[in-house]
Amino acid sequence: MRAAILTREFPPDVYGGAGVHVDFLVRELRRLVEVDVHCMGAPREGATAHAEDDPRLVDANPALRILSADLSMVAGVAGADLVHSHTWYANLAGHLASLLHDVPHVLTAHSLEPQRPWKAEQLGGGYRVSSWVERTAYEAADAVIAVSEGMRADVLDVYPAVDPDRVHVVHNGIDTEFYRPDPRRDVLERLGVDPGRPYLTFVGRITRQKGVPHLLRAGLLMDPELQLVLLAGAADTPELKAETDAAVAQLRESRDGVFVVSEMLPREDVRQVLTHATVFCCPSVYEPLGIVNLEAMACETAVVASRVGGIPEVVVDGETGLLVDLDPADPEDFERRLAAAVDELVRDPERAARMGSAGRARAVERFGWDAVAERTVAVYEACRSGRRT
Repeated sequence: MRAAILTREFPPDVYGGAGVHVDFLVRELRRLVEVDVHCMGAPREGATAHAEDDPRLVDANPALRILSADLSMVAGVAGADLVHSHTWYANLAGHLASLLHDVPHVLTAHSLEPQRPWKAEQLGGGYRVSSWVERTAYEAADAVIAVSEGMRADVLDVYPAVDPDRVHVVHNGIDTEFYRPDPRRDVLERLGVDPGRPYLTFVGRITRQKGVPHLLRAGLLMDPELQLVLLAGAADTPELKAETDAAVAQLRESRDGVFVVSEMLPREDVRQVLTHATVFCCPSVYEPLGIVNLEAMACETAVVASRVGGIPEVVVDGETGLLVDLDPADPEDFERRLAAAVDELVRDPERAARMGSAGRARAVERFGWDAVAERTVAVYEACRSGRRT
């Protein structure tokens, strides 16, 4: 079987959980089937890249540049036995390739556009385009792979025209050989983090989805001895950047030990930061699964996270971390609960350490990429044999 993986992100240009998923999934799939990767952006090894910089679209809405790359992908996958798209960025390429080349289209549901309305701030009318692309692809796909049971429920709720028999759950995975405890401390020293004091860490983009403003406001309530180390990428919009900068400034006025790293650190550096944290915090308001929680668990770090989406399928409340209920109508209550959960573990480091050990054991036992690849190939084979699953 020759499968074509269609994605916007592929190493070295990976900025989100979907990109991490594709990176590790492809490594394992190539042990089982023939795989061609089609990504977007600059040329790179291991993939065919399709440019988003059509000079005729320089001043156009960013969504149109994505669609132009999609059309290039459609032409490039000729000869594949099946196409597998990831995120709305590549969903149209998968849908059109299925029609043009008469091959099955499998897509993985990493998130859903209707559940991320804040993207309208970023894309404007392009958000309506991305939502149309996603709905069209989901309703026509031969199979939809949801990364959690929560994600499956969301797919069927948001897109009721999708046949439930075509929606399969294959959890995200984690490379526990790479993500493991790292005893070194040179990265912490470089960042200026005091190894003698406990610290909380966050890893992720600054987007409404990830709940960074909630974390920053919760930080005002946390134990003053706790350091906050935020590996936070660029904000999605200028407005969110301004809001985040103001919240960071307020936080720094109230406490010391606040570190915000905006540049993308190498994974080895992130691993070290995760390892030595007393707690990893995931304050997301929407999270289909949350690979970063698995990364923290694999590094033997306790997790405090919001009880949303697929997170409860990863983080076992009271065993590998603490889950915090989120009521969108009462964000201040969520922030108080978040701060209280973090402080609970900071004040009981032995309990936090036990949760970290349990988290790594769970990551190793339940979320290996080899099993993810095997289940994915099973979906492929069912699609090819029946064209509908």
